[in-house]
Amino acid sequence: MLRAATLRVTRPRLAVLAAVHDHPHADTDAIAHAVRADLGTVSHQAVYDVLRVLTDTGLIRRIQPPGSLARYEARVGDNHHHVVCRTCGTIADVDCAVGETPCLVASEDHGFAIDEAEVVYWGTCPRCAAAAEDASHPRPSSTTTDATQEMD
Repeated sequence: MLRAATLRVTRPRLAVLAAVHDHPHADTDAIAHAVRADLGTVSHQAVYDVLRVLTDTGLIRRIQPPGSLARYEARVGDNHHHVVCRTCGTIADVDCAVGETPCLVASEDHGFAIDEAEVVYWGTCPRCAAAAEDASHPRPSSTTTDATQEMD
């Protein structure tokens, strides 16, 4: 992949590319951690530089939902979207809608030749929804006090 993009093959580039493939939607810190686990000592700046080069050449994609850190993914070359959990920040890929998709067609293109639409869906992931459900229905404690006891 690196050679096809006319990039020199280096250990840091290979490690960053592998980390992005292995950890979709990871932020820079998570990618740097994965690269360090693979290579040992690598500067944060080196990881940033490799991420920029890989993004500029189209080998990876940088996404940044509002209120989130920049994230990186290896799924490139298609116009997919993302769903983001409002509670924990988990991000998942969502394929483009098919059929009637009025929100993906600009009502006014202002003369632009539009080639991509970016949609971010927001909600609550299943894990956070289950945790919220558990929190709203607490289990009774085994050390409950009988409210009918007389006060001394």
